[in-house]
Amino acid sequence: MKQQVLVLYLNTSGLDSEVLAWSFYDGTGTTNPTTGDSDLPPYDTGTEALRDGWRLFQASQLVPPYPGHEYDTSFLKHEFWFEKLE
Repeated sequence: MKQQVLVLYLNTSGLDSEVLAWSFYDGTGTTNPTTGDSDLPPYDTGTEALRDGWRLFQASQLVPPYPGHEYDTSFLKHEFWFEKLE
């Protein structure tokens, strides 16, 4: 059994929010994904990934912005890690 990992960066902390960015890693060796493979995300929301059989195994911690820095540009905060075993 080998693992596939899907990382979705969502617009908010809710799994039903829009996917802004993503990464896919295939431990099965059947595909060889790379950056820029597609302009369209594999799913529109995190809940769509769950319905398709992906298992959520990690969600990023919600950390409030430091006062006065609410609008600073930074990393994508709402990161969700999914897996499938093939």
